Amino acid sequence: MKKVVTFGEIMLRLSPAENLRFSQVNNFDVVYGGGESNVAVSLANYGVPVEFVTRLPKNDLGECALMEMRKRGVGTQHIAFGGDRLGIYFLETGAVSRGSKVVYDRAHSAIAEIESGMINWDSVFDGVEWFHWTGITPAISQGAADVCLEAVKAASAKGITISTDLNYRAKLWNYGGDREAIMTELTSYCDVILGNEEDAEKHFGIHPEGLDVHKHGHEVKAASFKSVCEQMMNKFPRAKKVITTLRGSISASHNTWAGVLYDGKKMYETRQYQITHIVDRVGGGDSFMGGLIYGLLNYPENDQNALDFAVAASCLKHTIKGDANLVTVEEVEKLMGGDASGRVAR
Repeated sequence: MKKVVTFGEIMLRLSPAENLRFSQVNNFDVVYGGGESNVAVSLANYGVPVEFVTRLPKNDLGECALMEMRKRGVGTQHIAFGGDRLGIYFLETGAVSRGSKVVYDRAHSAIAEIESGMINWDSVFDGVEWFHWTGITPAISQGAADVCLEAVKAASAKGITISTDLNYRAKLWNYGGDREAIMTELTSYCDVILGNEEDAEKHFGIHPEGLDVHKHGHEVKAASFKSVCEQMMNKFPRAKKVITTLRGSISASHNTWAGVLYDGKKMYETRQYQITHIVDRVGGGDSFMGGLIYGLLNYPENDQNALDFAVAASCLKHTIKGDANLVTVEEVEKLMGGDASGRVAR
């Protein structure tokens, strides 16, 4: 089976139980996760051989993160060790009209201090079919951006399919790097690009023509984003597919969820799911990307099936506590087939 590599940061996530506020708790639930590690876990659950590349501190927390990846069946043989700390983020889960909050504590993490030459990308990419990175990694530090550029150049030289989730993060990009220039160079190597309207606007100044997304809220339709896809393909001629998730935020507990894929000629659209009682939406986009990579690898001539798989997979993720999507191919295909009953499987 075709092998996938992802590269990025895995962090310690600390969150109050249920929907409590930070000010109400004196203990936190512990989860390990991050954009690219979440994608790797999804793929491992689907039976895809996958390696996660990062840099971890050689201490107990670094070992815990390592064990979490191994427990989920993700390869870790190319992880580098060094630095003093694992990045942390605190999550306060919202409900109804109160949105969730994230507080980062990831400055000077092991991967923030990564440098060019620390990863042997030639070895990493031996026998690999697909490489995935996200816009979070180059936002961490200049060193992380440099190593990410090393990776996409090495993958491109080997003819490996490269994907990105643009993942704009307002609370990152504070080290002084030129966000647009860095992201433009990195994205120019990509064959598959995932990003919503905010990602396209913040990174590249691209926005839906004739549409104010801030006024339309959850009423935004797939057709409104065709212009974004077309502009992205014009800017990045290597891209073969541009994909957008369509999240309508009716409340913190109730979202609509769908997706579109544009291949340069045709716009594919999924059904819209009503996610009415969200358990945990963090990692929703990562679960979509994991499902999309699986779908594109396993349905290479059927973009509609690949997109449907991705949306169904990420819909299920919203029912699972934690960063990662712990579902099987069979569970996703069941939802794709229209069975959303949630009945007990006996």
